[in-house]
Amino acid sequence: MHSGSWRTKPHWAKIFRPLGETAWIYHEFGLVPLGIFPGLRIWQPFTYIFLHGGLWHLLINMLMLWMFGRELEQVWGKRRFLNYFFLCGVGAGLIEVIIKTIPTLFGKEASLVPTIGASGAIFGILIANAILFPDRRIWLIPLPVTIPMRPYVAVMAAIEFFGTLSSGGDNVSHLCHLGGMLVGYIYLRRGSFLYSVRNSVTDWKVQRNKKKFQVYMNKQKDPPSRPDNWVN
Repeated sequence: MHSGSWRTKPHWAKIFRPLGETAWIYHEFGLVPLGIFPGLRIWQPFTYIFLHGGLWHLLINMLMLWMFGRELEQVWGKRRFLNYFFLCGVGAGLIEVIIKTIPTLFGKEASLVPTIGASGAIFGILIANAILFPDRRIWLIPLPVTIPMRPYVAVMAAIEFFGTLSSGGDNVSHLCHLGGMLVGYIYLRRGSFLYSVRNSVTDWKVQRNKKKFQVYMNKQKDPPSRPDNWVN
């Protein structure tokens, strides 16, 4: 229960209330808009990905990660896949924080409900599958029906979009899901800002490794020639 004295304090002061042990973990390491600013808990866009609301929540996300992320990792390699996963997860979290902080500019209170889970990153993986494997067929469990990947992801995006228009009674952060899809799409789309940044970083790494190799080769001396056993 909240005492009346809390209402006289600034709305951002509520994030410093004493909480129970589990609630404290969620508010400290989950994604709370006011926890980042003015709370300065800048680790939250990273740590919220690893928290889940129970075993079922964790298992569903891990199943989706295995189903849709396994082939991406095989195509991209482990490092690029992990970079993409965390980019979508962190990007989705930042988008949610920005949008949920906007009401404070008009004197309204921002949401203090923490967002947890890797679903933003999972939806980024979904959009990557729709772009790279558009004709891959998906089995709609438990129905004996399969549809191509692209319309499947489009339907999922539509469900999340209309979910953002609801009152939020389902306790699902549809906004974070859409944010993960948006970040993934911008990252993979040719000509976009993130696509250019990614290619620039890759080119810089290639040039750096090329220079290191040239320096290494220049330091190597020619090996001594074998003595000639024949006398002219």
